[in-house]
Amino acid sequence: MKSLEELKAIREKTLANMHVRDDSSDVIRVVVGMATCGIAAGARPVLNGFVDEVAKRNLGEKVSVSQTGCIGICQFEPVVEVFVPGQEKVTYVKMTEEKVAKVVCDHLVNGNVVTEYTIGAMAK
Repeated sequence: MKSLEELKAIREKTLANMHVRDDSSDVIRVVVGMATCGIAAGARPVLNGFVDEVAKRNLGEKVSVSQTGCIGICQFEPVVEVFVPGQEKVTYVKMTEEKVAKVVCDHLVNGNVVTEYTIGAMAK
């Protein structure tokens, strides 16, 4: 990056691919925990993976990716919460960049929760 114009172009591209907060009732929200514990556990590549995968599949109108602070379950970081309108929240734990594509394909596109990645599967 060599100029302010390049930085502005990167910002515009990122904002086009990531809705910071979109509370529309028909939008699926993906929220990645980005507190210190989440970042230390690898949440940044997970967040970037969701942004990239949603953009690659042209889901920007249907899926909002955002970040939040501490979710409160540090031992399970990185944590991702998925809010589908009219359904219970799904909490994915110990997420990795490699798991993102499966969650996007199975859960966000096809409506099938990837149960082996959820907090319920970890509690057993």
